[in-house]
Formats: sequence, C-alpha cells, structure tokens
Amino acid sequence: MTARSVRTGEDAEDLDVEEVLALVKDSDHRTPGDSVPAPPSAHHASPHKSDAHHKATPWPEARVIAARAARSGERRPLVSVPLEASLGLTLAAPLTALTDLPSFDTSAMDGWAVAGPGPWDVRDEGVLAGHAEPEALTDGEAVRIATGARIPPDTTAVIRSEHGRTDDKGRLHATRDMQHGQDIRPRGQECRTGDQLLPVGALVTPAVLGLAAAAGYDTVTAVPRPRVQVLVLGDELLTAGRPHDGLIRDALGPMLPPWLRALGAEVTSVRRLGDDAKALRKAISGSEADLIVTTGGTASGPVDHVHPTLERIGAELLVDGVKVRPGHPMLLARTKENQHLVGLPGNPLAAVSGLLTLAEPLLRTLAARPAPEPYTLPLQDAAHGHPYDTRLIPVVLRGDSAVPLHYNGPAMLRGIAAADALAVVPPGGARPGQELELLDLPWASAGIGVCFT
Repeated sequence: MTARSVRTGEDAEDLDVEEVLALVKDSDHRTPGDSVPAPPSAHHASPHKSDAHHKATPWPEARVIAARAARSGERRPLVSVPLEASLGLTLAAPLTALTDLPSFDTSAMDGWAVAGPGPWDVRDEGVLAGHAEPEALTDGEAVRIATGARIPPDTTAVIRSEHGRTDDKGRLHATRDMQHGQDIRPRGQECRTGDQLLPVGALVTPAVLGLAAAAGYDTVTAVPRPRVQVLVLGDELLTAGRPHDGLIRDALGPMLPPWLRALGAEVTSVRRLGDDAKALRKAISGSEADLIVTTGGTASGPVDHVHPTLERIGAELLVDGVKVRPGHPMLLARTKENQHLVGLPGNPLAAVSGLLTLAEPLLRTLAARPAPEPYTLPLQDAAHGHPYDTRLIPVVLRGDSAVPLHYNGPAMLRGIAAADALAVVPPGGARPGQELELLDLPWASAGIGVCFT
C-alpha cells in the first residue's frame, strides 16, 4: 500500500478523511482495460418507472460511482485509537519510530558475551533480558547472556550456546571461528528515532499492531470505521422458527451485519420496520449513520416504499438500478444531510449483489482504503449470461480456475454459502476457459476483514 505524499505526525492532526483519501492509492474499482466513466448528474428520487431498466447504470460504472460518492460527502474527523482497537483501520498519520529499534545493543542468541580472543574466564552471574546495563567486559572475560539481554560494554561477540564449551577449569572455548560482532543486534539496526515505518494510508494489520507497539505507540491516528445502520423491510419476515403460512425467515438481518463488519464498517443497529412507509421515513431522517442500508422495497410494487420515501425527503439518486443479475433494482442515494443510503433488493443473493456492487466501494472510500487489484481466472465450465446485463455468479476456486456453482438464483443462498468468490459474467455468458474478473468474499480472501469487530 503506497501513498503519493507523506505528512508528519503533527501535520496529520489537521487532516480529515477526504485528505487522507488524496494520499492513498485511487479507490476506483475497474476491470483491466476499462475506461472510467464520469458519474452522471445526481437527480432527485422519483417513483420507479416502467422503463427503469433502460435507465439503469452499467455494472462497472455503478461501482465507480459508489466509490466516488463518499468523496463529496460530509468531511469526517480522524480519531486517535488505542492499538487494540485499531485492527483494520487506515492510518491517517505516518507511523514514525518513537525510539531506536532495538533501543540498545542486544544479544540475538542465548550463549556467552565475550571480549577479546579466547579462551575466556566466565563470570559467575549471567545477564538476563530486562535487566539494567551490565558491567563492562575485559579482554579474556565472558558472561552468560540470554536472548534479548543488553550487551555488556566492550563485548567483541556473542557465542551461541551450541558453539561453545567449557573445560575442566571452567574456561570457555569457541568450537567455531568467531566473527567480530556476531549474534549482536546493534542499536538502531531496524530503525532510528524519527524514521518513517509506514505511510499514511497503510492498513492496520496484526503485524502493524506489533510494529507500532515495538516502536513505542499506545495509540494511532486513523480513519474511523464508517457507521452503518441496517433497516430490514417486509411484513412477511420471521425472526425465528420455520417458514409457515406465507411467512419466510429473514435471512438478511442475520447475514448483513457481520458481512458489513467484514467490509470494515461499524454496524450501529439493525431495525426491522416491516412495510411501513412512515416508519421508514422516520428511521432514515433520524439516523446518525454514515451509511443506511435497506433491504427490500426498491422495486415498484404496492409496498415498495424506498423510492417514494427518498423523494419525500429530497434525496438524490446517484444510482437507480444497475444492469446486473441478480440485483438490478438496487439503488444508491445521498440525503440532504450528506448521508448515503444503499437500497438492497429483498432476495438474498440479489442483496449480496447489491452489497458488493454499491456498499463495498462506498465503504472502502469512507474508510480511505484503496481498491484491491482486480484479478481474473479462467472458468472451468461455461456460465450462462443475461442478454444485456452483467451476471454475478458464485464460484469456488480450484487451483488456477474458477468453478461455477449451482443454486445461483436471486432468492438462493446455497451457492454463495459454499463460494470463495463471485465471478463477473459479461452479457451473453462465458465459455469454458474464458478469463473472468473475480470478486473475493471477505472470509475467503487473504485479508483480515472477517476479524473486524
């Protein structure tokens, strides 16, 4: 992860999220060779029209619009976060060494610190890690030393335990040739005070936590997690038990919060509103989240209240339908309060499609994280396509190919539950061996997103 420029820690205190974004790799997601379309002018929400599909946004363009949408939103302050709470955040100030590493000459091995040529007389007391600086050695003298302990002044080298022996008189002999300075980690070997260890825009991984701690940090300056509120719509949804009498279990309420956390969000609440237009308007207007995610109600049926509600509150539709299957009635809007709303279709796999098409790029930008590098793999089997739209299908990765899974209808989760990724199938379908772009699922990728809490 790279940055185009670097600020000092003091300067970084004056940055906000939008400025951090300018320092990290461009977050627009695109397939290799694609040109980046300019986002269309936003328009006020209006009831869904019968020709909505013709006005729908192509799938690659929808992802670009979602990634860029947050840049014109409310400027979010940066936060100082304790190390233990910073996993998965983006650094908003360079990680600069607060001390030399190591901060003193250190033994790299268990053994003896020796001075001058051997054999050596061995002191009675050894040197352990965490103790004060030991007395200096004189030529012909040795002392037992532990890994990580401070090197006595005037030490020539450290002899490993397995490379030394003592004779009947207790004198130490080296069993291998000794090199000056061997097995000593000199002060500042890894870094000097003030060295930049990581730039603005670096992702806090477990290794970064360790480095920050070693360098003397208790807190880091970071971009805060985007706050997300989930609104589950639909009178037909059960929260427990088996489906019955026309009622079905709510799959999205349990699935979306951990998925959003895996994408780096802080889920502030999950509310079930049913098909209640007034409750939906009140919930959106009263939300303090950076992103509101709704489930269902994005089409043009008698109880699909998302479009009319957005129109009533004066929201702007940035994306109103996407040319993708499943999930084409998804939408992205911006409220007058500069909050964003992603409307997901109610069918589970269609909702996953909307999550990865619109919510993932938007959250990535809000968190100031760069887009992952696109990658492709050949399909093992043919994949049927839609005549005009992109299709997203669950696949498993087998060696250097992607295997399409069955059970990939809009209402099905069986395929995605077994999948490693979603394959991006172009209009018309794909033949065996054809290279397709893949979208990794958070728990199947090499990232740490699934650990975010």
